Amino acid sequence: MNVVPRSISMAVKALSLLAIAVCAAHVQAQGPGYPAKPVVLVVPFPPGGAVDIIGRLVGKKLGDRLGQAVVIENRAGAGTIVGAGYVAKSAPDGYTLFISSGSTFTVNPAINANLPYDPVKSFEPIGLVARVPLILLANRDVPADNLKQMMAAVKAAPGKYAYGSFGNGTTGHFAGEMVLGATGMKLQHIPYKGSAPAIADLIGGQIPFSVDTVAASLPHIKSGKIKGIAVTGARRATLLPEVPTVAESGFPGFDADSWVAIAAPRGLPPEVKSRLEKALAQTMKDQDIQEKLVANGLEPSYATPEQVVAMIDKDLPRMRAIAQKASIQAN
Repeated sequence: MNVVPRSISMAVKALSLLAIAVCAAHVQAQGPGYPAKPVVLVVPFPPGGAVDIIGRLVGKKLGDRLGQAVVIENRAGAGTIVGAGYVAKSAPDGYTLFISSGSTFTVNPAINANLPYDPVKSFEPIGLVARVPLILLANRDVPADNLKQMMAAVKAAPGKYAYGSFGNGTTGHFAGEMVLGATGMKLQHIPYKGSAPAIADLIGGQIPFSVDTVAASLPHIKSGKIKGIAVTGARRATLLPEVPTVAESGFPGFDADSWVAIAAPRGLPPEVKSRLEKALAQTMKDQDIQEKLVANGLEPSYATPEQVVAMIDKDLPRMRAIAQKASIQAN
């Protein structure tokens, strides 16, 4: 009877355990991958606004691509700072995403030195999903139907006119100051707490001009309650093709709109990041998504993570310069 030496027996046992471990790892790798549960998409605004609308439209289609539901979670407050700070501290596992306007990444850092996040180091962009056109508006009784007439009216009555925006330090405020800087007009800024009260006062004649989103102002322009003077972005708004841009109105190169991107906490596993990027790129090709975004006064505009990073790098110093020149500070 042959007896197997103890050392050989132990070696065989060790090899067997190793084989079992390798098989288990292989089975696990072949099992459910990312995402294995619903993904939360944090919107740093209340329900019903432009970014919330985009988040719900894109989130539904993105979930279809990923094979898991994308659940919207509104964490509004402090001009997106509450939501951004929450996401920045979340686990970088792909189950907490963030959708926000450029204000999170370029405007807030320009006026607030004590943010609970870093606009570059805290996030990994997944991609741009839309642009939010901004528009210079006028009360219907103001003697101006275009930018040249507005400039003439302001020049003829120094100190008479002011303009409103949907908040101090918002993209609307910055776009307004950029218009003033380009045209040389002198207008006092009146900040409101949101688009609704600003547009209500514009319609009522309490303010003569304002800067707001096309999405918020569109129905009032169409009904004739207010006038669209000029779109501040590089291109005309799809739903307002008759309203020229500031650039077309005599100021070539002028461009001051807002954009919306999806990002994740920095540190995503490469395979998770790749899955999200591909799913979002495919989602933004969806014709239904594009049509619904346009119908809500938004402009579908996909860009890669690298392009989003380049946009932040370009806009951040520009916003800081505007804030310093116009003395824009956080509340």
